Amino acid sequence: MERRKFIKNSSIAMGLSTLGLNNLDLSSMNKKTEKPVVISTWDFGLAANQDAWKILSKGGRALDAVEQGVMVPEADASNSSVGLGGAPDRDGRVTLDACIMDEKGNAGCVTALEHIVHPISVARKVMENTPHVILTGEGALQFALDQGFKKTDLLTEKSKKEWQKWLETSDYKPVINIENHDTIGMLAIDSNGDLSGACTTSGLAYKMHGRVGDSPVIGAGLYVDNEYGAAVCTGLGEVVLKNLSSFLAVELMRNKKSPQKACEIAIERLLAKTPNYKDLQVGMIAINKKGETGAYAIHPNFTYAKTSNTINKVFEAAHKI
Repeated sequence: MERRKFIKNSSIAMGLSTLGLNNLDLSSMNKKTEKPVVISTWDFGLAANQDAWKILSKGGRALDAVEQGVMVPEADASNSSVGLGGAPDRDGRVTLDACIMDEKGNAGCVTALEHIVHPISVARKVMENTPHVILTGEGALQFALDQGFKKTDLLTEKSKKEWQKWLETSDYKPVINIENHDTIGMLAIDSNGDLSGACTTSGLAYKMHGRVGDSPVIGAGLYVDNEYGAAVCTGLGEVVLKNLSSFLAVELMRNKKSPQKACEIAIERLLAKTPNYKDLQVGMIAINKKGETGAYAIHPNFTYAKTSNTINKVFEAAHKI
């Protein structure tokens, strides 16, 4: 019996090799597609998912779902990492970054945007109403105002007091999973099987004025390919920018890797090029055309929320260290 089993396994392996499939990740093959599904980063992603699910559960478009979903933490003044109430830069100015990408490969981004509660909606306007992909700083603000967005003071009293306390030492040392750069990234597949993604953040707390991380950069913080899958990152944006981690994860899914395996390989690639990775955190989530999802991080305590017809829950991602 053992000999027969060996011969059978050897025959399968030879067949796969002959077809050039010996390096396939077989874990996602022959599984039924689950849709709609929405997945987002961190615990507060669960509340964001609920607004996204209101659209998805009624047969709505994934693009509308991810925009509406991330608007929840953007408007939450108690969340110091996204939108209103976001931690300011070292000059006391709240500057926001966001991007959005649809199933057709269209994308819109804003960087260093001030005074607007919902940068994700401005990013969508950039995508739909301009010939550009990225608007930044004063130009992004002027565009937002021209589009009818209202100017708002984003610096809450709580964030202001914390910034003033920081000024006493002006000592900038990001702490893993505690520093204020916990981006909300969201990915969704709708009932039609179309993918979209959104990403929005106030960036690193007490950053240099004008600093932009990976979150609003297509291919770094977010990437969507409607044929294969989508991925989004959170964490220290500088290292994600250097590795184009979300694009890499989607390319891995294009090469038949499951979303989980794609996240793991993308993080491993980042680690190989980042000698001091023990001092920083990066987390990633991904989804493919079957509605399968994956998540992985460098360190523990990276959480993500998943909502579908069968589940509505926060999970802790697998991690390297």
